[in-house]
Amino acid sequence: MRAPFLIGCFLFSWLTTSAQVALKNLLTENLKNPICIDAHNPRFSWQLAEKDNRPVGQQAYEIQVDSASFSENNTTPLWSSGKITSNQSVYVPYRGKTLLSCHKYFWRVRIWDTNGLRSAWSDQSFWKMGLLSASDWHAQWIRPALNDTVNAPAPLLRTNFSLNKKIREATAYITSHGFYEAQLNGHKVGDSFLTPGWTSYNKRLQYQAYDVTTLLAQGENAMGITLGSGWYRSPLGPYTPRANFYGDKTAVLMEMRIIFTDGSEKIISSDQSWRSSTGALQFAEIYNGCIIDTRLEKSGWAGPTFDDHNWHPVIIMPYAKNTLIATYNEPVKQHETFKPIKVITTPRGEKVIDFGQNLVGWVKVTLKGHPGDSIKIAHAEVLDKAGEFYTENLRAAKAENTYILKDTVKSTFEPQFSWQGFRYIKVSGIKGALNPDDFTAVAVYSDMKATGSFLCSNPLLNQLQHNIQWGQKGNFLDVPTDCPQRDERLGWTGDAQVFSRTAAFNMDVHNFFTKWLRDVAADQYPGGSIPFVVPDVFKNGTNEVGGSSGWGDVSTIIPWNMYFAYGDKKILENQFQSMKAWVNYIQKQTRNNLWVTGNHFGDWLFYSVNNDRDGTSAITNKYLIAQCFYAYSTQILINSAKVLNKTTDEQYYSKLLLKIKRAFVNEYVTANGLISSDTQTAYVLALEFDMLPKNLRQQAAARLIKNIGLYRDHLTTGFLGTPYLCDALTRFGYADVAYKLLLQDTYPSWLYPIKQGATTIWERWDGIRTDGSFEESSMNSYNHYAYGAIGDWMYRYIAGITPAAPAYKKITIKPVIGGGLSWAEGKYDCPYGTIYSKWQITDRKLDMRVTVPQNTTADIFVPDFSGNNYKKFTVGPGNYHYSR
Repeated sequence: MRAPFLIGCFLFSWLTTSAQVALKNLLTENLKNPICIDAHNPRFSWQLAEKDNRPVGQQAYEIQVDSASFSENNTTPLWSSGKITSNQSVYVPYRGKTLLSCHKYFWRVRIWDTNGLRSAWSDQSFWKMGLLSASDWHAQWIRPALNDTVNAPAPLLRTNFSLNKKIREATAYITSHGFYEAQLNGHKVGDSFLTPGWTSYNKRLQYQAYDVTTLLAQGENAMGITLGSGWYRSPLGPYTPRANFYGDKTAVLMEMRIIFTDGSEKIISSDQSWRSSTGALQFAEIYNGCIIDTRLEKSGWAGPTFDDHNWHPVIIMPYAKNTLIATYNEPVKQHETFKPIKVITTPRGEKVIDFGQNLVGWVKVTLKGHPGDSIKIAHAEVLDKAGEFYTENLRAAKAENTYILKDTVKSTFEPQFSWQGFRYIKVSGIKGALNPDDFTAVAVYSDMKATGSFLCSNPLLNQLQHNIQWGQKGNFLDVPTDCPQRDERLGWTGDAQVFSRTAAFNMDVHNFFTKWLRDVAADQYPGGSIPFVVPDVFKNGTNEVGGSSGWGDVSTIIPWNMYFAYGDKKILENQFQSMKAWVNYIQKQTRNNLWVTGNHFGDWLFYSVNNDRDGTSAITNKYLIAQCFYAYSTQILINSAKVLNKTTDEQYYSKLLLKIKRAFVNEYVTANGLISSDTQTAYVLALEFDMLPKNLRQQAAARLIKNIGLYRDHLTTGFLGTPYLCDALTRFGYADVAYKLLLQDTYPSWLYPIKQGATTIWERWDGIRTDGSFEESSMNSYNHYAYGAIGDWMYRYIAGITPAAPAYKKITIKPVIGGGLSWAEGKYDCPYGTIYSKWQITDRKLDMRVTVPQNTTADIFVPDFSGNNYKKFTVGPGNYHYSR
């Protein structure tokens, strides 16, 4: 055997040089140069960049903050931290004087490395405070004096104003009841969509800030705002959708603060001087799409020369401002585009276009015809086995956009205030053949940075990774929705919690989940129960709809996962009372420490068969599952209390956890270790959550293996068992079986949908059956990310990247070789920089390359070519190469 060889063994010579450390990627509240922060003590993060290939660690830092751009004359900044001995470089809080609304601040940092060498000051970064209290707003809520209902045309609101000085900078702050889209002098404000996003509106309403300096002109100006129903009043929820859930009238609040070059200021805001009307957008609703009649278009309506004397006045409304919050998360934006890969004429003679990818967004279409022509675009995820356009699984959602032409001029159209989940579109109203160049599909999702990638020698696993990522893109649309296409699209809590670790590998979901978790807490019921969906649109009066195990545990599981992924202790601080309330709620439901009450979804969509006469269906006792999650949430609460130094809570819940686990064993486990529900999910949860005494765990793992064998190396788990299946197998020494399940390509398995042509994760293991028929249309989404939770195992075990400390301050690199793979690689951008792990087997030799980011350490476990006999290396930052 060849001895491991480490490239970079001459690090000592680098450490004795005097080259300075470089600093990069300065962030304020995890954002680059944000212009609207409402945290009173913003937190700063930075990364260390290697200099001349020299690994770097930090032993101290100094931060300076000032209200003016830094220069050589900045000898007395607004605040200086002084030299702080610490290796912390993420989420370091500001500790200076009180910050003022709408003021701009600059900051910079320097560090001392582990050899005592001081860096130069970083390039400066900046942030701008938002409107920190209701009294800071000058604007008034206004609504149109029109027939303003869900089915009525979208309101247009506008105002003119004059600026007689040269402009230095201008910021617009906008929010609404319903969706809004703003224009200044005929140009769209910002590049975001579906603003102001979705929160628990009656408790928390986000506003957005835009730098509009370049859109303004000295002289006459105009602002126009279009309003839509959005999540505020569109009928929401399946089966019995409820319109006007938050209110029945749209409204807008807008304030623009302009600073001139002479230092003076002017505020333009929504008030009684605005005018209102309607235009081409005749209908826009989330599930049913939109109707745009260009014959009714008011050309130039958002420009300064438009005559609005025939428009209606607006109505001032006394709506609250004390619920307004700055936007935490990344807005929804346009991303990838797709051109048709095929134009189809179905057996029925319908014109259909295939974009080759199931995506979420809309289609831009270029049309030319005759005045009054009506062009309709319908959307579908699949074609049926006869090749026909299939929309039954959309249920009541029409998912259609209609464009009515005003003349013969060729024009480009796209929907407004609506979106669709689709791979195929059906086009009607166009005479003759379709020109594929006239159609472009646009993917739309929250603007989260891609942070992870995974590749290996098996093309099917690479497609699985592709499908997982596209399931996340399609469903992370301001809130984590269950599905993007049918009459649902809600923030189902169970789906989000099982996928959260995978989500954090694929994308930077820190801000995304921070915002959503605040709504989980806001919508939590007084007794501590968690709604099934957040924002909670199922609640009806005092009727609480929630409390299911695995779903309610979102309140503990995601905060802990986000803390460990990003090292942000504030997430735990923000959510701790919500976490504690959930565990306390469960405790009140128990009898003799057993959670045997309430309604639970159980192991949702587990493997089952029709006319089950011999017990083939993998049914797991719902209360057994509930007890496991009760223990898991309690364990997370203990961990969180320890991080937050809440000693009393840590001690109390540690004692409670012992009772919970003891009750589980007494109720559900025989003396010989048989669990009463002899299913994969039962054993997986018992093993993963340490529900069994240590002397019973290995035999439980053996029983799990036996069960998998009974199903001929197929999984039978549902939403709650699947995320932990391969993890539990690997932990207890059965990685080979985990690989067998992962690579299984017949139903039920992860690869079966791929063999059926899937480009996203399905809701059901057999959404399309082997004979080409479909599962029941009432619940059969083809873009449903929950089963994509396997992505976490692929990153952590195949690529071998695992956080050993919060934010990857310490990293474990330990790939598990198997599955016939000859190579695999993973890359992940953690808060400290890029982690890279690649292994390859050639001619019975394993070659492994690893990158450890600056200011971190790693334990690297290098196997031999057979995947055994690991050798451990504890290293600091750098690039490493091992060969065995």
